[in-house]
Amino acid sequence: MITVLIVDDQPLQRLGFRMLLESNEDTDVLGEAGNGTEAVRRAAQLHPDVILMDVRMPGMDGIEATRRIVAAGDRSRVLVLTTFDLDEYAHAALRAGASGFLLKDARPEELLAGIRAVADGDAVIAPALTRRLLDRFAGHLAPAADPAGSDPRLAGLTEREREILVAIGTGWTNREIAERLVLSESTVKTHVGKVLAKIGARDRVQAVIFAYDQRLTRPSTGG
Repeated sequence: MITVLIVDDQPLQRLGFRMLLESNEDTDVLGEAGNGTEAVRRAAQLHPDVILMDVRMPGMDGIEATRRIVAAGDRSRVLVLTTFDLDEYAHAALRAGASGFLLKDARPEELLAGIRAVADGDAVIAPALTRRLLDRFAGHLAPAADPAGSDPRLAGLTEREREILVAIGTGWTNREIAERLVLSESTVKTHVGKVLAKIGARDRVQAVIFAYDQRLTRPSTGG
């Protein structure tokens, strides 16, 4: 059973999410919050597996709430719900520690699949969509001290693991990495897990951001 906290300033929106989740046999709604401050408090009280986090809310917004929940070291993973594709607020939320984002008009099965993915520790958005998001807002990334990547965490990676990190940042799926590097998918998954652990990334989305920050991959030029 996956436990969920719903955070949205619109009561009707919260009701819709609750009805969907309560009709699903493997999700359980622990509670709701109408703003970021309440979300931080409720997350600390309830420790849900997944937090459905709205971005634009009065008072503390979803970005700051996400940052505080992640900084507190809570086990909860945040799934940001946004109105617009490639919304700059979604980008900021990912950098604050969210595990991914979905559009509010996503189909019910997409939302449920996203919740399951986040609960399992995976990124909700496909690697290619992560790439699109970061391409769109690459200008917001902090400049790296060394174009080749100077973070000491890179030194802990083997040559193969660094190659895997670059592939993740490029937007390749595990299957694509396996095909292009001539490895089995199970081997790729093992390497990905080691890379995430060594760079301290919560999930694949954070690994892509790390790769961008270190300039191991660059924005696409085709728009």
